[in-house]
Amino acid sequence: MRVTQETKERTRARIVASARRLFAERGFEATTTRELAMEAGIAAGTLFNYFAGKEALGAWILAEAAAEGIDRFRRERRDGAPLEEELFALVAAGLRALEPCRAWIGEVLEGAQSPLRWATQGDAGPEEAFRVSQLDEVVALLGEHDLARAVGPVSLHLYWTLYLGALAYWAHDESPHREDTLALLDRSLQLFARSLREEPED
Repeated sequence: MRVTQETKERTRARIVASARRLFAERGFEATTTRELAMEAGIAAGTLFNYFAGKEALGAWILAEAAAEGIDRFRRERRDGAPLEEELFALVAAGLRALEPCRAWIGEVLEGAQSPLRWATQGDAGPEEAFRVSQLDEVVALLGEHDLARAVGPVSLHLYWTLYLGALAYWAHDESPHREDTLALLDRSLQLFARSLREEPED
């Protein structure tokens, strides 16, 4: 029997919903692919028709949440805000969207999202979707603030490393309302924005 696209999408949605529940209840490392398949009501091997492995599934969930954060940022943007404020609002909106993943995000960040992991040519998996959506939004913001000339591999790598560091800190931040993370973000993004405005020396 041929599986329709609609059936595939429903199955993928069941897998993702099951992963969200199990990762939240048991943690990322403690959850097995067999348990994920059982929770989703599919055969153990079927999961790999949708995701290359548990890391790709975790990254898919992070990418979905990050996309929600970007959408929220775009809806709530304030006209005429300085770059530092916009970058802060972008990351803060992402953190709010990622809150359900906070208990296990560090385990995914250690592998798939490490700044030391370089994508292979043509890699468009969920790990890259998470990174690319964030960096595309930053590039667009820099262009709107007349800083397109500052966009390059070094500045984007610097932002991505800063962003991952903030996520790792946030995942373990026990301060009220994650105030320590927000203070760290504020200082870091101000320095980042300042570095982009500095003219290179002759």
